[in-house]
Amino acid sequence: MNLNICCMLQTFYQTELLEAGCDEAGRGCYAGPVFAAAVMLPPGFHHPLLNDSKQVKEKDRNELRRFIEQNALHCAVAMVDNNEIDTINILKASFKAMHLALDKLKKKPQLLLIDGNRFVPYKKIPHHCIVQGDGKYASIAAASILAKTYRDEYMQQLHHEFPVYEWQQNKGYGTLTHRKAIAAFGLCKYHRKSFNIVPKQIALF
Repeated sequence: MNLNICCMLQTFYQTELLEAGCDEAGRGCYAGPVFAAAVMLPPGFHHPLLNDSKQVKEKDRNELRRFIEQNALHCAVAMVDNNEIDTINILKASFKAMHLALDKLKKKPQLLLIDGNRFVPYKKIPHHCIVQGDGKYASIAAASILAKTYRDEYMQQLHHEFPVYEWQQNKGYGTLTHRKAIAAFGLCKYHRKSFNIVPKQIALF
Protein backbone atom coordinates (compact mmCIF):
# COMPACT_ATOMS: atom_id res chain seq x y z
CA MET A 1 0.00 0.00 0.00
CA ASN A 2 2.77 2.44 0.90
CA LEU A 3 4.46 1.95 -2.46
CA ASN A 4 1.36 2.96 -4.35
CA ILE A 5 0.62 5.96 -2.18
CA CYS A 6 4.18 7.28 -2.07
CA CYS A 7 4.38 7.41 -5.86
CA MET A 8 1.73 10.15 -5.68
CA LEU A 9 3.90 12.40 -3.52
CA GLN A 10 5.05 15.50 -5.33
CA THR A 11 8.60 16.59 -4.69
CA PHE A 12 7.84 20.32 -4.99
CA TYR A 13 4.85 22.64 -4.86
CA GLN A 14 6.66 24.85 -7.41
CA THR A 15 10.18 25.12 -8.79
CA GLU A 16 11.07 28.83 -8.66
CA LEU A 17 11.47 29.23 -4.89
CA LEU A 18 13.45 27.16 -2.41
CA GLU A 19 10.89 25.22 -0.35
CA ALA A 20 10.80 23.79 3.15
CA GLY A 21 8.11 21.37 4.30
CA CYS A 22 6.97 21.52 7.94
CA ASP A 23 5.00 19.15 10.13
CA GLU A 24 4.51 18.36 13.81
CA ALA A 25 4.05 15.26 15.96
CA GLY A 26 2.39 14.79 19.33
CA ARG A 27 -0.24 17.48 19.17
CA GLY A 28 -2.98 15.25 20.58
CA CYS A 29 -0.93 13.51 23.26
CA TYR A 30 -1.68 13.56 26.97
CA ALA A 31 1.98 13.81 27.93
CA GLY A 32 5.33 15.00 26.67
CA PRO A 33 6.37 17.72 24.23
CA VAL A 34 5.19 18.51 20.73
CA PHE A 35 7.91 18.08 18.12
CA ALA A 36 8.19 19.70 14.70
CA ALA A 37 10.52 19.35 11.76
CA ALA A 38 11.43 21.39 8.71
CA VAL A 39 12.91 19.73 5.62
CA MET A 40 14.34 21.08 2.38
CA LEU A 41 14.77 18.48 -0.35
CA PRO A 42 16.97 18.33 -3.45
CA PRO A 43 15.60 17.69 -6.96
CA GLY A 44 15.05 14.01 -7.60
CA PHE A 45 14.67 13.09 -3.94
CA HIS A 46 12.82 9.78 -3.63
CA HIS A 47 12.38 6.86 -1.30
CA PRO A 48 9.80 4.13 -2.02
CA LEU A 49 8.55 4.08 1.59
CA LEU A 50 8.18 7.83 2.09
CA ASN A 51 4.69 8.78 3.18
CA ASP A 52 2.75 10.40 6.03
CA SER A 53 4.42 9.00 9.17
CA LYS A 54 1.10 7.65 10.44
CA GLN A 55 0.97 5.36 7.40
CA VAL A 56 4.51 3.99 7.82
CA LYS A 57 5.63 1.12 10.08
CA GLU A 58 8.02 1.98 12.90
CA LYS A 59 11.03 0.16 11.43
CA ASP A 60 10.43 1.87 8.08
CA ARG A 61 10.14 5.27 9.77
CA ASN A 62 13.56 4.74 11.34
CA GLU A 63 15.02 3.77 7.97
CA LEU A 64 13.45 6.86 6.42
CA ARG A 65 14.84 9.08 9.16
CA ARG A 66 18.38 8.01 8.31
CA PHE A 67 17.75 8.42 4.58
CA ILE A 68 16.22 11.88 4.99
CA GLU A 69 19.02 13.14 7.22
CA GLN A 70 21.62 11.83 4.78
CA ASN A 71 19.97 13.10 1.59
CA ALA A 72 17.97 16.24 2.41
CA LEU A 73 19.48 19.60 1.50
CA HIS A 74 18.75 20.79 5.03
CA CYS A 75 16.61 19.53 7.88
CA ALA A 76 16.01 20.39 11.51
CA VAL A 77 13.89 19.25 14.46
CA ALA A 78 12.68 21.21 17.48
CA MET A 79 10.33 20.73 20.43
CA VAL A 80 8.15 22.66 22.88
CA ASP A 81 7.70 20.98 26.25
CA ASN A 82 4.50 20.21 28.13
CA ASN A 83 4.90 23.13 30.54
CA GLU A 84 4.96 25.63 27.70
CA ILE A 85 2.08 23.79 26.01
CA ASP A 86 0.07 24.38 29.19
CA THR A 87 1.06 28.04 29.20
CA ILE A 88 0.42 29.04 25.57
CA ASN A 89 -1.91 26.18 24.40
CA ILE A 90 -1.13 23.30 22.08
CA LEU A 91 -1.92 25.10 18.82
CA LYS A 92 0.47 27.95 19.54
CA ALA A 93 3.04 25.45 20.82
CA SER A 94 2.82 23.51 17.55
CA PHE A 95 3.44 26.66 15.54
CA LYS A 96 6.30 27.66 17.85
CA ALA A 97 7.93 24.25 17.42
CA MET A 98 7.77 24.69 13.64
CA HIS A 99 9.30 28.17 13.95
CA LEU A 100 12.09 26.80 16.12
CA ALA A 101 12.81 24.06 13.59
CA LEU A 102 12.92 26.67 10.80
CA ASP A 103 15.30 28.76 12.91
CA LYS A 104 17.73 25.82 12.93
CA LEU A 105 17.86 25.35 9.15
CA LYS A 106 21.28 26.21 7.75
CA LYS A 107 19.72 27.86 4.69
CA LYS A 108 16.71 30.17 4.66
CA PRO A 109 13.78 28.83 2.61
CA GLN A 110 11.79 31.08 0.31
CA LEU A 111 8.48 29.22 0.61
CA LEU A 112 7.00 27.11 3.38
CA LEU A 113 4.67 24.15 2.94
CA ILE A 114 2.74 23.63 6.17
CA ASP A 115 0.77 20.51 6.99
CA GLY A 116 -2.71 21.52 8.15
CA ASN A 117 -5.04 24.46 7.66
CA ARG A 118 -3.51 27.15 9.89
CA PHE A 119 -0.10 28.68 10.58
CA VAL A 120 1.46 31.75 12.14
CA PRO A 121 3.62 33.48 9.47
CA TYR A 122 7.34 33.01 9.88
CA LYS A 123 9.72 35.92 9.19
CA LYS A 124 7.63 37.21 6.26
CA ILE A 125 8.33 34.04 4.28
CA PRO A 126 5.26 33.11 2.20
CA HIS A 127 3.58 29.85 3.13
CA HIS A 128 0.90 27.49 1.93
CA CYS A 129 -1.22 25.49 4.39
CA ILE A 130 -2.02 22.10 2.89
CA VAL A 131 -4.56 19.83 4.55
CA GLN A 132 -3.14 16.29 4.71
CA GLY A 133 -0.02 17.69 3.11
CA ASP A 134 2.09 14.89 4.57
CA GLY A 135 0.40 12.57 2.08
CA LYS A 136 0.84 14.98 -0.85
CA TYR A 137 4.30 16.56 -0.76
CA ALA A 138 7.58 14.79 -0.09
CA SER A 139 9.07 17.58 2.02
CA ILE A 140 6.09 17.58 4.40
CA ALA A 141 6.09 13.78 4.54
CA ALA A 142 9.81 13.86 5.36
CA ALA A 143 9.16 16.43 8.09
CA SER A 144 6.43 14.21 9.53
CA ILE A 145 8.85 11.28 9.65
CA LEU A 146 11.52 13.28 11.47
CA ALA A 147 9.10 14.83 13.95
CA LYS A 148 7.51 11.48 14.71
CA THR A 149 10.73 9.48 15.11
CA TYR A 150 12.43 12.10 17.26
CA ARG A 151 9.38 12.41 19.48
CA ASP A 152 8.97 8.65 19.82
CA GLU A 153 12.63 8.36 20.82
CA TYR A 154 12.18 11.12 23.39
CA MET A 155 9.10 9.47 24.91
CA GLN A 156 10.94 6.16 25.16
CA GLN A 157 13.54 7.95 27.27
CA LEU A 158 10.88 9.48 29.51
CA HIS A 159 9.35 6.01 29.95
CA HIS A 160 12.32 4.97 32.11
CA GLU A 161 11.50 7.75 34.57
CA PHE A 162 7.77 6.94 34.79
CA PRO A 163 7.30 3.37 33.50
CA VAL A 164 3.77 3.00 34.93
CA TYR A 165 2.33 4.93 31.95
CA GLU A 166 4.00 2.64 29.38
CA TRP A 167 5.10 5.51 27.15
CA GLN A 168 7.45 3.17 25.33
CA GLN A 169 4.28 1.78 23.75
CA ASN A 170 1.74 4.61 23.66
CA LYS A 171 4.21 7.53 23.32
CA GLY A 172 1.99 9.67 25.53
CA TYR A 173 -1.24 9.24 23.58
CA GLY A 174 -4.46 8.60 25.47
CA THR A 175 -4.66 4.86 25.05
CA LEU A 176 -6.71 2.74 27.44
CA THR A 177 -3.55 1.59 29.22
CA HIS A 178 -2.36 5.17 29.65
CA ARG A 179 -5.76 6.35 30.91
CA LYS A 180 -5.94 3.49 33.41
CA ALA A 181 -2.48 4.40 34.70
CA ILE A 182 -3.56 8.02 35.12
CA ALA A 183 -6.63 6.85 37.05
CA ALA A 184 -4.42 4.71 39.30
CA PHE A 185 -1.40 6.98 39.78
CA GLY A 186 -2.48 10.48 38.78
CA LEU A 187 -0.45 12.80 36.60
CA CYS A 188 3.31 13.27 36.59
CA LYS A 189 5.40 16.31 35.70
CA TYR A 190 5.37 15.45 31.99
CA HIS A 191 1.59 15.39 31.59
CA ARG A 192 -0.25 18.27 29.97
CA LYS A 193 -2.32 19.61 32.85
CA SER A 194 -4.32 21.94 30.60
CA PHE A 195 -5.80 18.95 28.79
CA ASN A 196 -8.04 18.11 31.79
CA ILE A 197 -7.27 14.40 31.51
CA VAL A 198 -7.51 13.38 35.17
CA PRO A 199 -10.57 13.00 37.42
CA LYS A 200 -10.79 15.76 40.04
CA GLN A 201 -10.34 13.37 42.97
CA ILE A 202 -6.94 12.10 41.76
CA ALA A 203 -3.95 13.86 43.27
CA LEU A 204 -0.91 14.89 41.23
CA PHE A 205 2.62 13.75 41.94
